[in-house]
Amino acid sequence: MTIDEPKIFIVLPAYNAEKTLLRTLAEIPVEYRQNIILVDDHSTDRTVETATAAGLKVFRHEVNRGYGANQKTCYTQALAMDANIVVMVHPDHQYDASLISQMVQPIIAGKADAVFGSRMLGGKSLEGGMPWWKYDANILLTALANIIFRRYLTEIHSGFRAYSRKYLETVQFTQNSNDFVFDTQIIAQGMACNLYFEEIPIVTRYFPEASSINLSRSFKYGFGILWTLIRYFLHRKNIWQNKRFLRASHQV
Repeated sequence: MTIDEPKIFIVLPAYNAEKTLLRTLAEIPVEYRQNIILVDDHSTDRTVETATAAGLKVFRHEVNRGYGANQKTCYTQALAMDANIVVMVHPDHQYDASLISQMVQPIIAGKADAVFGSRMLGGKSLEGGMPWWKYDANILLTALANIIFRRYLTEIHSGFRAYSRKYLETVQFTQNSNDFVFDTQIIAQGMACNLYFEEIPIVTRYFPEASSINLSRSFKYGFGILWTLIRYFLHRKNIWQNKRFLRASHQV
């Protein structure tokens, strides 16, 4: 079943994105610029002022709450504004926002509940500047996730994603971590609820102003993914139930 004239929201989880925000906005196709939300996670630069001047709907956390908490606010606010499809784009200009049309089409056509941009499908991850250790970890953790999920994705780490309203109202995303592992948890929730995924190829830019987590936080993120996969496996085997992976009992 297709979505008739969907209300599409672009959400930007921002932290110190002043230098890259306008470049990101310039790449968003004109037809998707009417509903853009920026959630600022207590930046120390002029991200809020820049976003406000650009005419965005801006929400600001009074304290730094983390990347996952930022996404929770993004999705909650978009749903409250009657979004049918929510596209997350990092405002650090790492992802090519001109691909939004390709991201939303499988959802509009009723073929997917979520669409992810994949650097692995693009085939140019290292050419784009991805550090080799991130590339290897990406492949290893994604392969392990596919074994646990018993479904196939080429990448589980992308920050360029589109979700249908159905997806965000089915999974309990507010139960997830406030940190980076949120991205894996929301995938695991979709898998547990038998939702449908598609991917499109993307290329990611790496440059000094682009956001990136350091090596120590990457280790923490990696262990968080492993723990999420373990909990998911135990839940699906009915060994140790986790309410995070149950369908939402009410509308968001």
